[in-house]
Amino acid sequence: MIRDITIGQYYPAQSPVHRLDPRVKIICTLIFLVSLFVQNSLLGYAVATIFLMIVIKASQVPLKFMLKGLKAIVILLLFTVVMNLFLTKGGETLVHFWIFTITEQGLRVSVFMAIRLIYLIVGSSLMTLTTTPNSLTDGIESVLKPLNKINVPVHEIAMMMSIALRFIPILLEETDKIMKAQIARGADLESGNIIQKTKAMVPILVPLFVSAFRRANDLAMAMESRCYCGGEGRTKMKPLVYEKRDYLAYTFSVFYLVVVIIVGHFIPFKVWIF
Repeated sequence: MIRDITIGQYYPAQSPVHRLDPRVKIICTLIFLVSLFVQNSLLGYAVATIFLMIVIKASQVPLKFMLKGLKAIVILLLFTVVMNLFLTKGGETLVHFWIFTITEQGLRVSVFMAIRLIYLIVGSSLMTLTTTPNSLTDGIESVLKPLNKINVPVHEIAMMMSIALRFIPILLEETDKIMKAQIARGADLESGNIIQKTKAMVPILVPLFVSAFRRANDLAMAMESRCYCGGEGRTKMKPLVYEKRDYLAYTFSVFYLVVVIIVGHFIPFKVWIF
């Protein structure tokens, strides 16, 4: 389960998506995420599915590797579906048992919310899988650069986000090693009720926090020894420059967003959530 989390990891490949400017991938990812909330129809989600499949195919990241990252949110996904299924009222009653009622509206909401959550995770993972942490830092800093005019520490924010993303796979690998070490010492992490399983996590969390603080301290000392003092006056070894493929990616993403809005709001065949 630990190794199934793909957010924060980088998948090396020589694909058109990998070669895009990081600013393009950040903005296009935001466009895709926005498109999931500006329409509520089956046709709109069908267009989003086609767009996502095209991008995944172009990224050369295996689909199985992308879907593997969904295993980590199975519990959250099931909780969201169940809560929306039973708590959303409206429309024709489909099933009624004791105090539980499933309506047509509840079924629609639960299905669409599940699709949204899955696409949110896959879309965000695709950006990190095709962008190195350094490029992602430069892209975030460049996108947020206008906020410098109101004294927002853009460089520091981008640096913190990049370090957080970089630490995700490192901490996951560390957790996996600690779990295997504890199991080798006879620790039982699987059997028992939820309270026993929670107590069994203590021998894992304590060394994990110790390791995390040690890594953070080593990183801080390394940055101080290199005289790091923020982004003021710093230059880039590889300045970000837009190329023709970047403008084509922008055009393709904006065209997709327009199609989704048109399909979701003006095509007669609709299945609305609200």
